[in-house]
Amino acid sequence: MKLKTAIALAAVLSMLGASAMADSVDYTRSQISFVSRQMNVPVDGRFGKFTAQVAYDPKKPAASKAQIEVDLGSVDTGSSEADVEVGKKSWFNIASFPSARFVSSSVKSVAQDKLEVKGNLSIKGISREVTFPVTVRTAGGSSTFEGAFPLLRLQYKIGEGIWSDTETVADEVQVRFRIVTTGNK
Repeated sequence: MKLKTAIALAAVLSMLGASAMADSVDYTRSQISFVSRQMNVPVDGRFGKFTAQVAYDPKKPAASKAQIEVDLGSVDTGSSEADVEVGKKSWFNIASFPSARFVSSSVKSVAQDKLEVKGNLSIKGISREVTFPVTVRTAGGSSTFEGAFPLLRLQYKIGEGIWSDTETVADEVQVRFRIVTTGNK
């Protein structure tokens, strides 16, 4: 079974932590994906549906905010069998927890076009603080926020029971995101 899942959250997910000045998110160019390891083989996946609210001020990064909600039922692992499996109770438990959510609590400029975003990632009713780097590129009226962070799936009870064996499915899942906003000032 391919779980990859993870969670991406952020990914939630997750996740993200990028922002833009009340600009619109271009979902056709935005993406939340993940890489997990099953029996030490990398497995790529993505989430087809998510919403993002971003408010980014390059002159005042600390005033920036981000909120991302990921539809966990939109997971695409490249295998319909795996997609069904990860929706079950021992994985995402989509019947009880249909989405993952990231809400930023702080955004800090760490270098030109580099941010450090901190916030809470909630999956399966479990909320944990995460911090990750974000690169910002602005051109032609749009801003692109990209980043990645490791997610430890067992902290969110993703892959319970027999699936908690990290020899079969690794605990760490790499969550990646690209959020593109348009209409930037």
